[in-house]
Amino acid sequence: MKQLITSAFLLSAFFFTGCMQKAYHQQDNSVDFSRISTYAWAEGDNDKNYDTRRPNQNSLRDTKIMQTVDRYLQGHGWTQNKANPDVYLVFDVVEDQSQQQVNTPVYSQPVTRFYYNPAARRWVPIYYPSTFMGYNTATRQVKEGTLTLTMMNPGSDKVIWQGWTTSQIYGRKMSDEKIERDVQAIIAELKKY
Repeated sequence: MKQLITSAFLLSAFFFTGCMQKAYHQQDNSVDFSRISTYAWAEGDNDKNYDTRRPNQNSLRDTKIMQTVDRYLQGHGWTQNKANPDVYLVFDVVEDQSQQQVNTPVYSQPVTRFYYNPAARRWVPIYYPSTFMGYNTATRQVKEGTLTLTMMNPGSDKVIWQGWTTSQIYGRKMSDEKIERDVQAIIAELKKY
């Protein structure tokens, strides 16, 4: 029984780590990330020369991303402090069309042929199984979304950490599940420090 529980745990751990979204990051090595415990979301200036709107702005999606990042960072022990944060957070979403090459294996049709056996005076079926003939290559257009989370030093606006992940978007917009997976993957990169 104990072995069954252990193997079930290992199998589920293997399954969930294999399904996790891959994220990447860059960081300023001179920054001690263990001292960072507060954050605030950066807001654009109200200056007429500075437009804070992004070309693909979607307030519902943006709110969902911010709430998900807040939840994961607070689970990591960080607190939101608008008055005196250790870092400012900014995120960006880029949706892009790209081409993906799809290779589909092609097999021949299986065939059964009948031969007459004069010694046995009967027809004998011989089965020829399908054989691999190659690949049928096609190109299809896919929609990809890249979520980038950036941390900046509040005093200098210098970028100290940036994490991002890219994955396919199924449908017209980023789903809540995709946002959850992407944020989880990016925060997992941050938790390494």
